[in-house]
Amino acid sequence: MTSPLPELYIGVDVEADGPIPGPYSMISLGMAVAGRPDLTFYTELRPISDEFVPAALAVSGLDRDRLLREAPTAQEAMSAAAAWVNGLRRIGRPVFLAAPAVWDGMFVHWYFVRFVGHSPFGATGSGVDLRSYWMGLTGSEWVQTRKGKIKHELGLHDVPHTHHAGEDAAELAQVFDAVLRRRQSGEPA
Repeated sequence: MTSPLPELYIGVDVEADGPIPGPYSMISLGMAVAGRPDLTFYTELRPISDEFVPAALAVSGLDRDRLLREAPTAQEAMSAAAAWVNGLRRIGRPVFLAAPAVWDGMFVHWYFVRFVGHSPFGATGSGVDLRSYWMGLTGSEWVQTRKGKIKHELGLHDVPHTHHAGEDAAELAQVFDAVLRRRQSGEPA
């Protein structure tokens, strides 16, 4: 039996200073609910290790020294993120959404389990991957599922990708909302 509350697809984006969590740090986290631009969450995080890849850090434009001085600890940031996700349960059932789900999901799930004890998205940290969803909807191949291509197909030309986790989570939520509306309208994808 499913809940009478609707699923809430939560677009999640992270910026990190290396390729995997643990040795490297998630330095910002953004979340936004598809179809609800008023429901967003953003935090920066204090790095958890001394290791970082300068090129990975440069993508976000965040100042690592400032994060070490001013950002909330990983436990504080992830506890606030979990509280935000759990607060949405009064209006719907949170579903993790990312593009790619493997990258963002790897960091988010690891951080929730490590610093909160569990993930508000469930024990497996699973969720929806935009690119895989688009493949299923359109019958396209993986190479045709870059977010920029999907945005072009949907006519979303003024939706930037900035490498700011909060803005990119909102971008993802907007793209997925457009994908869902196209699917519901029966338009060919």
